[in-house]
Amino acid sequence: MRAIFHRAALALGLTGVAMLGLAALAPAHAQVFRQVIPNDMSVCNGAGPAVRVNISDIESARGTIRVQLYRGIESDWLETGRWLYRIEAPAREGRMSFCLPAPQAGTYGVAVRHDVNGNGSTDITVDGGAMSNNPSLNIFNLGKPNYRRTRFDIGNEVVTIDIRMRYL
Repeated sequence: MRAIFHRAALALGLTGVAMLGLAALAPAHAQVFRQVIPNDMSVCNGAGPAVRVNISDIESARGTIRVQLYRGIESDWLETGRWLYRIEAPAREGRMSFCLPAPQAGTYGVAVRHDVNGNGSTDITVDGGAMSNNPSLNIFNLGKPNYRRTRFDIGNEVVTIDIRMRYL
């Protein structure tokens, strides 16, 4: 019985070592999703990669502004839980700026939502929305824009984008 236990322990130990070896081969830039971060504008004073997001046309100071960074690929764009970073801040009427670090140089998209009543749900007739590259959004086009229309490249620098908030 003891010999069986030792063989099983040895097999588990070797499996663990093999798994550690495989983990070492994983790319250092493996994506981690759903990180809520503070709006640290000093990150955009550095070398990057990062994106400075300037949002205009915010209709009121009620509620919360949520800014999310996605990888600029079809399988991630606006998919639940597939955002990389999220910043939430109390809304200010007019303009607001945010700084989102990027995990590495690459292609990304930004989505913004103004949760006017602060209930955590999207209320189409009340809340505002916006996306990188300002694709047209209207009552006839409420679906998510194609990721190709919202993506942009970030190198090893800080990129600035301007986004206009839209309301119905």
